[in-house]
Amino acid sequence: MTTTLASAIKPRAEDSFAITFAPLSLEEIYTKSDDPANGAVVVMSGMVRNQTDGKPVIALEYQAYEPMALRIFYQIAADIRLSMSDVNRVAIYHRVGRLRVGEISVLVAVGSPHRSEAFEACQYAIDTLKHNAPIWKKEHWQDGSSCWVSIGACEQSEENC
Repeated sequence: MTTTLASAIKPRAEDSFAITFAPLSLEEIYTKSDDPANGAVVVMSGMVRNQTDGKPVIALEYQAYEPMALRIFYQIAADIRLSMSDVNRVAIYHRVGRLRVGEISVLVAVGSPHRSEAFEACQYAIDTLKHNAPIWKKEHWQDGSSCWVSIGACEQSEENC
């Protein structure tokens, strides 16, 4: 699958996307991805972990260029449907602002009649989001220092961000 922004992609009514300051809810995203025709809903939850490369992390701060990030989310869903036409629902939510260790930063959920498509679509969605969406994070470490990190840079440098 390839992501292009050649034309304006409109989200489908059954899909759900957001960039938000509000805490993310697994139950809400699962519900948005559920459909009577589903045989599977796969949910990926990205969380703030307590360390990066052994360095203690106390918080992450996320910023996004929301209009473009949402267009990327819409394109991801469109790309999924081009290669997996049975997918019923796609939900992509990302938080912005300062998040503490253990808080959910991103939720991706895909509902489909078959689990293999749901897993594949969910993997594609999170990988593409991390690589293409204009979302940045700032790591705040226990020693008081901090550093901005582009999520896309994580994929390009093969770090486990």
